[in-house]
Amino acid sequence: MKKAQNVDEYLAGVPEPARSTLHKVRATIRSAVPPEATEAISYGMPAFRYKGALVGYAAFSKHCSFFPMSAALIEAFQDELRDFQTAKGTIRFPMDKPLPAALLKKMVKARVAQNEQKKQR
Repeated sequence: MKKAQNVDEYLAGVPEPARSTLHKVRATIRSAVPPEATEAISYGMPAFRYKGALVGYAAFSKHCSFFPMSAALIEAFQDELRDFQTAKGTIRFPMDKPLPAALLKKMVKARVAQNEQKKQR
């Protein structure tokens, strides 16, 4: 896949079923971020920025991932994430099944709060 210049280009290059899954993830994230949040390609994947890096997501050959850009957040939500494979900076989920929207929104709102706290210091 050639390097995408923007999020729409990235998603257009993702094969199904991951493309539909990531469209749902994107829409869910967008519904939870402040209106001034922006989208961009960061580290080769779609990402949202709000008062700094916020969250990212991507498709891989066997799974999709959500990157909350905060190991503390993954730790804080570990009980709710027990059905998903997690690592220090990523949450993996099936290519054909996005993370539950309610959980994704809670994590995104928690990241927004983290970035707002960080900017006040």
